[in-house]
Amino acid sequence: MEKEYTIATVVENKSGVLAHIAGLFSGRGYNISELSVGETENPEYSRMTIVVKGDEQVLEKIQKQLNRFIDVIKVWDLSSLPAVHRELILVKVKAQPSLKQEIFQIAEVFKGKVVDISHDTLTLEATGISEKIGAFINILRPYGILEIARTGRASISRGIIKGRVKSNG
Repeated sequence: MEKEYTIATVVENKSGVLAHIAGLFSGRGYNISELSVGETENPEYSRMTIVVKGDEQVLEKIQKQLNRFIDVIKVWDLSSLPAVHRELILVKVKAQPSLKQEIFQIAEVFKGKVVDISHDTLTLEATGISEKIGAFINILRPYGILEIARTGRASISRGIIKGRVKSNG
């Protein structure tokens, strides 16, 4: 049965690592549906959050392949652990002057904010779980969405996790 998996990895922060990992997925026919990458608390390392769909065998194969890479320090399946997931979205919508206040109120309901205003557009920012982001988009569609930029999921476990963790050093 196909399921969505959230995989978190800590990798060495150096050129080519992202391309190498992306190649692992594409080379085996796995599609990355979401990807976010950023430096960790230690600038020598980056954290990647990868969302992929598949069955348990796909997940196991991906984890084994990731653990074989010398540049990969740690791998976690966050879909099976208590975790916090968030995504950021920027949405540019058409905004006639008579509707701007209404759109401001929508942003407020979603705990978002307006980050840019022009004569005929508003750019809004919101963060939350994927379902909240999807609802935000659906509410804004009737106003006329001009552009969307989404970060993809960033995830982190709750508390201290134990389990399969690779250490290279």
